[in-house]
Amino acid sequence: MTETATAAPGTRAELERRLEDHRRELSGYCYRMLGAAFETDDAVQETMVRAWRALDRFDGRSSLRTWLYRIATNVCLDSLNSRNRRALPMDFGPAAPPVAESLGEPRPEATWIQPMPDGEVLSPTADPAELAVQKDSVRLAFIAALQHLPPRQRVVLILREVLRWSAAEVADLLETTVASVNSALQRARATLTEIDPDADRSAGPLDAAQQNLLEDYLRAFTSYDIDALVQLLRQDATASMPPFALWLSGRDDIAAWHLGPGHACRDSRLVPLEVNGSPAFAAYKRAADGTHRPFSIQVLDLDGDRIGRITYFLDTALFERFGLPPQL
Repeated sequence: MTETATAAPGTRAELERRLEDHRRELSGYCYRMLGAAFETDDAVQETMVRAWRALDRFDGRSSLRTWLYRIATNVCLDSLNSRNRRALPMDFGPAAPPVAESLGEPRPEATWIQPMPDGEVLSPTADPAELAVQKDSVRLAFIAALQHLPPRQRVVLILREVLRWSAAEVADLLETTVASVNSALQRARATLTEIDPDADRSAGPLDAAQQNLLEDYLRAFTSYDIDALVQLLRQDATASMPPFALWLSGRDDIAAWHLGPGHACRDSRLVPLEVNGSPAFAAYKRAADGTHRPFSIQVLDLDGDRIGRITYFLDTALFERFGLPPQL
């Protein structure tokens, strides 16, 4: 069957079904572009609405997938032209001392990179090598680094480096030249290397040592054995807590925070998750009535057999999105 909207009765219904088949990969693309789960939802929905309205004009000269990416790119560019980039706390200034006064006031939701469940952006049918690429391309540090790129450079880098489009295909989508695409890619790579030196790393699946590391972290956090917990961290590990701009640098400061201003996390319970291609936990803090209520989504960035970064997202609205119960 050729990809045309007027070939035969029932063709439109078939195309509408195929639109939905692309929803997950479009979510991955829009999330890399926008860095926010809820904005991604809006962008994908707007892409589907525009595609549905224009379906009768789809002439099959390009594949349906390419046509959808063209629409999604325009939707994302429109969104990016009307707002500032999202970020992680490390983008706003130096590390702060581990005292309550460092916390400050929470910043607006639109300031921050938002975490994304793996199941919404990673292909369930990808082979191990491709899945590793997909996971690396949604890890928090990479998403934050992407936000430093001008929007069109961001498009070029994602399509060329992550989705493996040819330069000619990207040039056609952006209505520009192959030389312009190659130049944009070169500039984007240089920027990413400066911001995120590990941008080209490939973590691969967790090995036995890393699985043990996660079990040790779970045990240390739920027993609130901070001495044991910090031994699992790299010496120069960092911790941050969006929506606060505070971030901590080094084992000692992370330990001091947990034993000081963060001591209310004692007696928490953790639920394992897979978020942004990384191991993660949903943390439920003990309430006065003895139940455990949503508190944070903890995303761990592993570096070999140690934890290099912990991002505690203190947005309890994320629990519903992640399909988590309102209490334990």
